[in-house]
Amino acid sequence: MPTLIKAAADGWAIASETESADIQWQAPEDWNSGDALLLTVDLEPLAEYAQAERIAIEFPAFNDGRALSLAVLLRTRLGYTGELRAVGAVHEDILHYMVRCGFDAMEIPDDRNVQIALELIRPYSNVYQGTVDNPEPSFRRMQRG
Repeated sequence: MPTLIKAAADGWAIASETESADIQWQAPEDWNSGDALLLTVDLEPLAEYAQAERIAIEFPAFNDGRALSLAVLLRTRLGYTGELRAVGAVHEDILHYMVRCGFDAMEIPDDRNVQIALELIRPYSNVYQGTVDNPEPSFRRMQRG
């Protein structure tokens, strides 16, 4: 069973096993507003998805960035504010991109090291580009004079 890590007030932490086990994920064709929704990367985000209790996006492969783009669209275009979880081929090398794109929970597969994943979520103290978690670019965040 994958290990769930979630954003907390003081950083990132391993969540309890019960937080993940009780969720009944629904595919879009079976989904009702308020339920937990599982999306694949080949779907166009619909406005009603913003009513989901939580959304998981399936990463089909380590080198497939469509899930990152889908997360940005959900957060920016649809204004989704609930839990956004990465599932599937989640790899610690891209966790910091996931955070920048709006994910606030990740299921780390059993074959990955959770402690390394926790260390690599925030490897940089500052980034140049605006992101979902900090929309202003670096030049606007700088204090001048």
